[in-house]
Amino acid sequence: MTALTKPSRPVALQAVKGMNDLLPAESGLWEFFEETVRGIFRQYGYRLIRTPIVEPTPLFVRSIGEVTDIVEKEMYSFVDSMNGDPLTLRPEATAGIVRAAIEHNLLYNGSMRVWTVGPMFRHERPQKGRYRQFHQFDVEALGFPGPDVDAEQIVMLCRLWRTLGLDGVELQINSIGDASERREHREQLIRHFSENEDLLDGDARRRLLSNPLRILDTKNPAMQDVVDAAPKLLDLLGEASRSHFDGLRALLDGAGIAYTINPRLVRGMDYYNRTVFEFVAPIGGTPLTITGGGRYDGLFEQLGGKPTPATGFGMGIERVILAVQERGKSVEPPLDAYVIHAGAGTELLAVRAAEVLRDAGCSVVVHAGGGNFKSQMKKADASGARHALIVGEDEAASAQVSVKHLREAAEQRRVGLSELVGAVASTN
Repeated sequence: MTALTKPSRPVALQAVKGMNDLLPAESGLWEFFEETVRGIFRQYGYRLIRTPIVEPTPLFVRSIGEVTDIVEKEMYSFVDSMNGDPLTLRPEATAGIVRAAIEHNLLYNGSMRVWTVGPMFRHERPQKGRYRQFHQFDVEALGFPGPDVDAEQIVMLCRLWRTLGLDGVELQINSIGDASERREHREQLIRHFSENEDLLDGDARRRLLSNPLRILDTKNPAMQDVVDAAPKLLDLLGEASRSHFDGLRALLDGAGIAYTINPRLVRGMDYYNRTVFEFVAPIGGTPLTITGGGRYDGLFEQLGGKPTPATGFGMGIERVILAVQERGKSVEPPLDAYVIHAGAGTELLAVRAAEVLRDAGCSVVVHAGGGNFKSQMKKADASGARHALIVGEDEAASAQVSVKHLREAAEQRRVGLSELVGAVASTN
């Protein structure tokens, strides 16, 4: 390198495609949404559980199903370089919660209601509201056999939509029966699709013998006619499955919950049985699923546990946030005061004033980085704070703070620290 050559600047790195940053301007709505959801779950007696983001790969192969899009195409799987274990970034939360319930014997009292929240990972084509790292609230009721808890979760979600002001949300329900009914349905599907094999795409042909139920979940418009003509599992339900489904419908009717029976609704994981449901909302003019779930009474046994009935759902946070934003909802995090200070002896009083307000539960920012009163006042106004607290040398000499209201006309006044909380509260 010659004396005249400047070192090159490192190339700026960007986030992985489909894994997005949540920026401060968006965080207020996310915080509002998450706090709202947590509050409603608490009202229904659901408690927080947290499981690892990384789980053994066989957990998802066994639970979701080997012949599914998630396992075949979408999982982020790798081998642990330290011990050779096959590991996967979780593509969904239910399997991990069931694994934890078995491992820690959480159901020694018979049943429990739990929820979790966090990132999930699927290698899909990124699109609006559907990303490779996405975030979900996941709710599970473990140890409950009847349709009452299925209905409870649906009613709970309807309360959430009302609280968020989400209109136009449609509930679709179906029953996919028990194992014997699905076996009979599987045989009928194989016959039907074999007779129409020339109308199937490559994925459907590959799944024809291994997992024909997944063909019903196709998004290929060219296959809709042959799918619509396929045998319906609802027509094959036995007495127990029919009674469960009728019980769910009666409970929803009694709660005044509108729904559509969608006989093609099957969900994307193999562990479901009996009740399945989805909530669909218009987002950008397109109906998209914002929550989906159902019953999975056989999953505990699949993962090495005792037979245990269970039901639950996953709610995509990004999609619900988009739906909320489209309806004009925005939330700015409240800031009660911005403290500006300049001159000898002012910083200590500024910090003391801020702590007095914080002790009272207020949110306060103390200006940092210097500058004159004019430049600091611009920062205070731009912060969105309701008040500017001004500490100059005169205020410092008298141990007082000037309170200026920034959002509506009000007289600026000077108060002592003992009066500060009242002065700020009186103009809120």
